[in-house]
Amino acid sequence: MTTNTSDPGLTLTSPADILAAVPYLVGFHPTDSLVVVGLTGRGRAQVAVRWSLPFPAGALAPLGSLFAREGVTRIVVVGYGPGERVTPAVDEARAEAAKAGVQVEEALRAHESRYWSYICDIPGCCPPQGTPYDPVASRVAAEATVRGMVALPDRRALEHTIAPVTGPVRVAMRRATAEVVADVRAGLAAAGRSGAGADAFARDFVDRGLARVRAALAVHAGGGRIDDAEAARIGLDLAVIRVRDEAWTLMEDSHTGLWKDLMRRLEPRFAPPAATLFAMAAWLGGDSTQATIALERALAIDPGYSMANLLMHALQSLLSPGTLSGRLPTPAELDTAMGAPHAGWLLPLFALLDQEPQAHPAPCSLTPT
Repeated sequence: MTTNTSDPGLTLTSPADILAAVPYLVGFHPTDSLVVVGLTGRGRAQVAVRWSLPFPAGALAPLGSLFAREGVTRIVVVGYGPGERVTPAVDEARAEAAKAGVQVEEALRAHESRYWSYICDIPGCCPPQGTPYDPVASRVAAEATVRGMVALPDRRALEHTIAPVTGPVRVAMRRATAEVVADVRAGLAAAGRSGAGADAFARDFVDRGLARVRAALAVHAGGGRIDDAEAARIGLDLAVIRVRDEAWTLMEDSHTGLWKDLMRRLEPRFAPPAATLFAMAAWLGGDSTQATIALERALAIDPGYSMANLLMHALQSLLSPGTLSGRLPTPAELDTAMGAPHAGWLLPLFALLDQEPQAHPAPCSLTPT
């Protein structure tokens, strides 16, 4: 599912206007989808939520809490697809609205460039064969474009904007990663030979990783981009929970650029932490569509990655980003809770070092989005 709480400021006066606006609210032209647009008392589009059809039982249950939290008093429901698939979903959305005391302003089904209203039953304005519409050639689409809003052709097009890099860029990153992995192995071996031990190596590794994360955030804040070697090192750093959680505790939506860049560049086995950090930053910025896509990628690589599963559950439950971000500890609190670094902290990294390089998995959908 996806939510978007940005205010488009679009004027919607008809079902055709609604259908023209929805792609700009969710970021792409939906198919086989249910979209619920929540309106406040003044008619402002406060939130838009989308599920792929069909969705599992109970998927719409969190709507009541969402309506209450966002001050939604009216909704518009739009289903995309054939009637046998859309109608049960629209009925369920209307039932959830009734339980929450929220008025259904309009309920539509759109399919093959025609729409039908579940609210209107007057043949003169709502013919049984449907009403033709064009979501692209409309006043609303023009207004949205002028306001800088974007509606990509479909979800796959959106996935492509954050897909792993390919070609020479991928080859260069693979080479840099191999060099960094070899360097880490050599450093660990040297620590063993010198008698310093794995715990000392872990302390140095974590200290350097924390510094690299903060430095990378500063570089991106200044409009720069870290090189392949530094990106590969941060990919290894983030395998250590304390380093990853440093980025988590410092999280702002302005960090989206760094984590998007790393998610796309890192070799697959090192990508889940960066993908999940990108998802958190995107969610904070109001873009749950990209957050969900990033989490799907992380979980396709590592289905048991707990941070990704936690965030996916939050998105499925339509929680506010503040629910998690307001509970994040500070770096100092992390130090107190976790204690001094030791060799055990590096076990997740060692497991990844032992894995063979792999191709990026094909996109999949682990949750309605």
